[in-house]
Amino acid sequence: MRILHVLDHSLPLQSGYVSRTLGIVGEQRARNWDPVLMTTPRQNRGAAEVEEFSGWRFHRTPAPDGIMSRTPVLNYVREMQATARRLSALIEELRPDIVHAHSPALNGLPALWAAHPKHIPVVYEVRALWEEAGVEAGTVRPGSMRYRASRSLESYVLHRADAVAVLCQGVKQDVLGRGIPEEKICVIPNAVDLAHFSPERRRDNALAQQLGLDGKIVLGFIGSFYEYEGLDVLLNALPQALQQVPNLKLLLVGGGSHDAELKRIAAANNIEHAVVFTGRVPFSDVERYYDFVDVFVYPRRKSRLTDLVTPLKPIEAMAKSRVVIASDCGGHREIVTHGRNGFLFAADDTNALAAAITTAVAARETWPVIGKNARDYVVRERTWPASVDKYEPIYERLVGRIRKANAA
Repeated sequence: MRILHVLDHSLPLQSGYVSRTLGIVGEQRARNWDPVLMTTPRQNRGAAEVEEFSGWRFHRTPAPDGIMSRTPVLNYVREMQATARRLSALIEELRPDIVHAHSPALNGLPALWAAHPKHIPVVYEVRALWEEAGVEAGTVRPGSMRYRASRSLESYVLHRADAVAVLCQGVKQDVLGRGIPEEKICVIPNAVDLAHFSPERRRDNALAQQLGLDGKIVLGFIGSFYEYEGLDVLLNALPQALQQVPNLKLLLVGGGSHDAELKRIAAANNIEHAVVFTGRVPFSDVERYYDFVDVFVYPRRKSRLTDLVTPLKPIEAMAKSRVVIASDCGGHREIVTHGRNGFLFAADDTNALAAAITTAVAARETWPVIGKNARDYVVRERTWPASVDKYEPIYERLVGRIRKANAA
């Protein structure tokens, strides 16, 4: 079975979106399916039409000429037209059985334009809600014309796709609220490749010494530094936690739009001695940093987006049998059961987070049990084989329907 995936971005860029893509298509390839990967103009400007990274070939869509930053609607239209042309050409060349478009709707709509006239079914996968992501990024105001337009476009694609995949129950409830029949929706949870997340800790002593982690209880966050991640809440909670546990060290691995503000908060709180900013690190080195961390902290702020969407990074930490402290937004509550496989605290509450940190450290003797429960949960419910299993009946049903129609 050949599946043509339409993606917002891919390697060599790094993000949770890219990690999910690689997990899905890696498992599909392991099943002897034939995933083909295409990116839209949003990948980057001036890219070659075909690029290869880490054993994957990516068919690129060159950005159309004349993109103007002051006319975003026209830009989106031109990008979607370019995506549809590129996709149409690939369909003619590669003859896929399925076109699988991954959000946003800027990918889904061109997929419908290109695939349906050629009688190829379209699966649309909602990884996040475009309009809510815009709110979190500060580019869209809730309820504004742009917000409503984005939501309407997503709904348009959802209604016309042949099947809809979503990454968690929160997104499923939103999609149901738009009038999409439940039988058309399938939840494909975020997951991990257990081969890349061993519970065994292989400490790099030289790097630990360089980072000043020796003799410390290490709190950690590995990911993107966006405002909605709530890392400012963590930095504001740390002084209070340090009063109770003076040998804490916070390891922040990554970067993003909130980077400079976080460093300002650390300086203002006079905790620079207790915080290590590593900057972004190569993907191949990430596991070295995971192995330093005793307790991972995910202080996401409570919002409509974080209540709906389940993040990937806590699942990775749980796969490594680590203790996780997470805010009680809805996305976290889908994976963390307080006191069993992690700890929850009231989102946006600095005092609650400080208390959660000191409570977790005081219960250090329970860490092995909590870590084991966390990994057991991931092994049972959050591996890519388990998630990709759920695509098979969707694909088979859609391909079978087309074959039956062609035979009639």
